[in-house]
Amino acid sequence: MGIVEDAHNVKVLGTGNRFIVLAHGFGTDQSVWKHFVPHLVDDFRVVLYDNMGAGTTNPEYFDSERHSSLEGYAYDLLAILEELRVDSCIFVGHSVSAMIGAIASISRPDLFLKLIMVSASPRYLNDVNYFGGFEQDDLNQLFTAMSENYKAWCYGFAPLAVGGDMDSVAVQEFSRTLFNMRPDIALIVSRTIFQSDMRQILKLVTVPCHIIQAEKDMAVPVMVSEYLHQQLGGESIVEVMGTDGHLPQLSSPDIVIPVLLKHIQLNIEPISCQRNYHTFQNPEASSTKTEASSLMKLEADL
Repeated sequence: MGIVEDAHNVKVLGTGNRFIVLAHGFGTDQSVWKHFVPHLVDDFRVVLYDNMGAGTTNPEYFDSERHSSLEGYAYDLLAILEELRVDSCIFVGHSVSAMIGAIASISRPDLFLKLIMVSASPRYLNDVNYFGGFEQDDLNQLFTAMSENYKAWCYGFAPLAVGGDMDSVAVQEFSRTLFNMRPDIALIVSRTIFQSDMRQILKLVTVPCHIIQAEKDMAVPVMVSEYLHQQLGGESIVEVMGTDGHLPQLSSPDIVIPVLLKHIQLNIEPISCQRNYHTFQNPEASSTKTEASSLMKLEADL
């Protein structure tokens, strides 16, 4: 195992001829994919890794300067692919890792057959004609709570992020991985993520993108998925799921896994002069796209 593989706890499972890379979001580690991996190993070589700063990584490898921007994490991803000699892959990125994959694809589009973005956001802060979901005061309170009593903050944040109570297995699992992060590193990582603004680079992403979004997500408003679709430089497709919580693969794996498997096999058929747009929804989510479109239009008119 190389230095990069060791630092990120890289695992390669399966016997397929194609590579698929699974990248986790904030507060979790590669174990978040444990229900998904068994569905892939017969057809793919599955690459799992931990983002630097996850509780499973060595804190000595965390570089507060390098990892103060999402570009630093994208360089990590490219280094992993290079060390593994991956020449092309399907990349599945949850939360912040979706944007990390997008950044990496701008430098090396040849390495990515498609990006599957789960609960992705290019900016979490509200702005003029943009609804990201948070005001700066909200984030300041979050950072203060993390710095004053990290354990107490975790107990409050985990149920909100997953969408359940502390007695649920999903919340307990997220609490475990969240607790494993060193508090000072968790604060740096959260600042990097929640203060990021990747809107300006979206037009440079030319790799086909599949955007998967939970209908109700405490960190990412559903209309952000449509914003991504409109702004990405290549073909894109959107699916809004009727699941609650920012970590749907934890809280609703029975819903999320079939959706992910479908998008792994699904190709986007290019349409001349415009990006292809489909929204696959269950009945409970039938009004989501209309509501999001109306709100986006209203904000654009203001």
